[in-house]
Order: sequence, then structure tokens, then C-alpha cells
Amino acid sequence: MFVVAPMPSASAQSASAAACLGELRGRDLLSSADLSADQTHALLGLASALKQGQLRVDLSGKVLGLIFLKASTRTRVSFSVAMGRLGGQVIDLDPSVTQVGRGEPVADTARVLSRFVDALAIRTFEQREVDEYAHWASIPVINALTDLEHPCQALADYLTLQEAFGELEGLTLSYVGDGNNVAHSLMLCGALLGVNVRVGCPPDFAPDDGILQRARSLAAAQGARVEVVHDPVAAVRGAQALYTDVWASMGKEEEKEAREQAFAGWCLNEDLLAEADPRAIVLHCLPAYRGLEISAGLIEGGASRVFDQAENRLHAQQALLAALLGGV
Repeated sequence: MFVVAPMPSASAQSASAAACLGELRGRDLLSSADLSADQTHALLGLASALKQGQLRVDLSGKVLGLIFLKASTRTRVSFSVAMGRLGGQVIDLDPSVTQVGRGEPVADTARVLSRFVDALAIRTFEQREVDEYAHWASIPVINALTDLEHPCQALADYLTLQEAFGELEGLTLSYVGDGNNVAHSLMLCGALLGVNVRVGCPPDFAPDDGILQRARSLAAAQGARVEVVHDPVAAVRGAQALYTDVWASMGKEEEKEAREQAFAGWCLNEDLLAEADPRAIVLHCLPAYRGLEISAGLIEGGASRVFDQAENRLHAQQALLAALLGGV
């Protein structure tokens, strides 16, 4: 059973936000675009309330299963701690010690696990694999990172932006680097929130065109813009948030040297920060290679919100688990 009890100093959530969160009960989160604008705002509001201790959520008796086929620090730990703080449990279904890693069909695994656990968070390579789990499972399935998207990261990122500036609508987030899974979810989630998202990348490393067109359609409905430019200075000019990620994502390590050459001149550094809004914050989803995609000075400097951003993975995922597993 899901219980939300206000702490003495908390104010009640608005009826509309509660309704939006209630709509998420039992749902999957496979893409940032699986949420509506109102649902995304409501999740950020719930995450903020949980972070500030304004709400208490009881998911005792609920169990989250983790299936991670890629290495993870922040995602694995934040999901585990989030579920524990909500009173639930986590079972780590390590592929090396379960049949998951021995070729058991997803259709069988998903149906069996649906009888044991209450939700699955899956980190894998191909998007079609989380889609297949969602098709066969009768419990919520969460995309904990695929090669196409990273929706949980985007929720934490926009929670960080909201903390820094209050209202999100009309802000500009500039992402400088590879048009990868993080860039995709930043575009989609930002579009829903009315944030202008500007992706700067070399021409051969642009985001997926289908994701780009979907993000532009969502952004237009919110009066926002999603752009792709191929000059780092043009990408960051006037932006309130500067964001980057590693140039060679997991699974593309063999391209590391070639990508370092292709991205020469694209390091997020003090010169680029000087082109942004004077209030601009610096973000990186970590792990970071200082001196490559970001300068050491920026990640450790006064504009950095990188470690607040990492902490917010915990709070955003608490909110997501609370909504998917309980309803409000």
C-alpha cells in the first residue's frame, strides 16, 4: 500500500498535480516522451517535496528488481537507496549469476519476474530490449539507460535546473558534445517543460533525427525550441545551463581515440562559459574525463552543479518509484 503523509511543515499537493501523478500508477517509463508535460512537472514537484522532507512515502512490501547489462554507479546506487528510503526492497538480478545472462528469452524472464517483484529497472544496450520487457511484463518497467535514451537522468537534470532558477519555462539548456542517449532525453524532457534545448556537436555526431523531430513537435506545443548547431560558441551563447557528457559512451570505447580527434575544440571550458548567461550553471552526468569533454576548472568551479545533479538522481527516482508503484 502507498501512503503519503504530510510532515508538519508541508503544504498539500495541488489536486491537479496529484491527479497527474495518479495517472502514472502501473505505467512504464521507457522514454522521456512517455510522460506528458503536466506529469513531468508533477514528478519534479514530488521529487522536490521528497528532497525537502515535506512528504513521507511508504512502499514497504514493494520490491524493485534491477537488471543491469552495463556498468553503473549512480543509477544502481540511487535506485537502491531511493527504494530503501521509501521503505521498499531491491534485488539486484546480476546477469552473471542469473539466467538473464545465459540467454533465457526476455518474454519468459519478464513474465516470471512479474510474479516476484513489483517493478523492473533495466539498463541495457538496445532500446528494443526494454520495449520487449515492457511488452511482456505486467509490472512497471523503467529505462535505466539504453543506447537511445536515459530518461531518469533527464528528470534529475531538470530538477537541478529548477532548483537553480525556479521556473523552467523559457530557460535555455545548451548541450555540447555527442548527440547520444543523454542528449536525446534532454531534448524530449526539456521540450515538455518549455525549456529551449540547443545541441552543439560536430556534424557527424548529431542526435537521432527521429528523436529530434519528436522533440521539436513537443517543444512547439510548449512555445519552446529545440536546435542543433555545429559550432560550440553558437551552442552556448546566452544559455542558462551548459551540459556535456563523455564523447565515447558505453559500448563505443573502441572509438575513443577517433572521437577525441573529431571533438577537438569541443571541450566545455572557461572560454565557452564566458559566452553563456552570467548566471549559467555547468552540468555533467558523470563519469567525466577532465581535460577532454570538460575542463577541470569548470567541473570544480563555482558554476558547477555537477554533484547536486548527481544527488538529484536519488530524489527524482524516489518520485518516479512513488508514482509508478503507488499513485497519489
